[in-house]
Amino acid sequence: MGYLQEQSMYLSARPAIKTSPGHVYDPTAPKTTEKQIISKEQGHEQSEGASDEVIYKIDIPANRYDLLCLEGLVRGLLVFLGKRLTYSERLMSLHDSSALTEGANSSHRGKLAKATCLIRPHAVAAVLRNVTFTKERYNSFIDLQDKLHQNICRKRSLVAIGTHDLDTIKGPFVYNAQPPADIKFKPLNQSKEFSGSEIMELYSAKVVLDTLVCMFSEYCSEKYEVEACQVVQPDGAIVTYPELEYRQELVDSTRTNQYIGISETPSQLAALLGKMCLKTEVTAEGSLKVEVPPTRHDIIHACDVYEDVAIAYGYNNIKKTVPRTSTIAAQLPVNKLSDQLREEIAQAGFTEALTFSLCSSDDISTKLNRHIKDVPAVLISNPKTLEFQVARTTLLPGLLKTLAANKKMPLPLKIFEVSDVILRDISTEVGARNERRLCAVNCNKSPGFEVIHGLLDRVMTLLEIPKSVDKNIVGYYLQATDDPAFFPQRCAEVVVNGRVIGRMGVLHPDVITSFDLALPIACLEINVETFV
Repeated sequence: MGYLQEQSMYLSARPAIKTSPGHVYDPTAPKTTEKQIISKEQGHEQSEGASDEVIYKIDIPANRYDLLCLEGLVRGLLVFLGKRLTYSERLMSLHDSSALTEGANSSHRGKLAKATCLIRPHAVAAVLRNVTFTKERYNSFIDLQDKLHQNICRKRSLVAIGTHDLDTIKGPFVYNAQPPADIKFKPLNQSKEFSGSEIMELYSAKVVLDTLVCMFSEYCSEKYEVEACQVVQPDGAIVTYPELEYRQELVDSTRTNQYIGISETPSQLAALLGKMCLKTEVTAEGSLKVEVPPTRHDIIHACDVYEDVAIAYGYNNIKKTVPRTSTIAAQLPVNKLSDQLREEIAQAGFTEALTFSLCSSDDISTKLNRHIKDVPAVLISNPKTLEFQVARTTLLPGLLKTLAANKKMPLPLKIFEVSDVILRDISTEVGARNERRLCAVNCNKSPGFEVIHGLLDRVMTLLEIPKSVDKNIVGYYLQATDDPAFFPQRCAEVVVNGRVIGRMGVLHPDVITSFDLALPIACLEINVETFV
């Protein structure tokens, strides 16, 4: 679930939650005020009249959907402090047959149309009856819905939540897919009806449903009671939701202690899990039988239970010990060599640049007078922007873009980069490999081929690679070659011990102009891993 976003919440002294998605967490300022937030984001003048009440910021882990609203956060704190029963005991009525009731008629039935399956193949539903919503409760409900949309719903790409007032609509319902212009309804907090196209301009399904139901069923006239709904699949199968499934997870207490580094009895471990809203019993063998409620969909494996034990115990309370296996850390040889080269090249008068690992397909093909089919590039399957379509196969485009962004700087412009490129390689396990390279460019009124050549000689001197006069002797030498990215008869291959490790020369005018540059440029790019 590494893709999920961590959520931020602001908790004031009063029972209110305030969020600021664009606010960056500052460890030196764990608390703030509404006035400070507005002043920082909108300016000091806009903060006039805002509250000076202290608001505490709480970071919620991305996998704890049950803590994304004030109701869930307060419950979690009360259970942790032992002032309230666990989720399992409080929400058990949701799982009882008397509480999870199916409608006597078909009014609570929803049909999933075949056309919808192409876009949304699954649908779930539930009813919370006689809900009492104050303005604060309603805002909290909408806020949770929005956080779920941004988090597990992947900005509505996986799941879309719809909430309706059952007093104003009547079933049975059909979940159908229609052209945007044919869809008309009045969204929440809006006073007029919109079409689907206008809505677009305006602004894992069971997990989302369970979270919403469990968080806000306490506002029903019969607390923690929910009515089930039926969803008719296109094949005619009828599925009842919500499931609100409670499952058992058997965990070894000895292994739990070993993994965390503590020495607690099974009873003490059960008490710690109870603080994390996980009802736990100790078996006769000393194992832990953990009941996972429908609010804890983040508990997937026994490792998740170990993590909750560690959190309840307190990471700071775990005794620090020396590892049983002693190892001595060492820098990777290729990284050590890279750092040494960076320092020496900088002392030679070049400025280091750090460019993006992703680029457009044109940057490594068309702009370099090459065809994309001839480039061993790794393609991004679903790029968000045209600037990041492929993984770079050469460091040259990034440096040329850097030159284009610094054309106002005084000449000469001498920059370099020592970084990885990614090359498609079917012989490797993942189908691609990294290669550490050194690339340097010189931009001036004249190409400055001698500057780049001098840099190559300096690097080889530092690496103690002698210059070879005879190709059969160990050392390095240059041999002429043709490359469409370079000016004709102004390109050479760098050969070390009989192996081609890179190229150097004067860039072709078409390449220079394609990167919005006008001055001649000489460049060098070699494989550094050869010397490790």
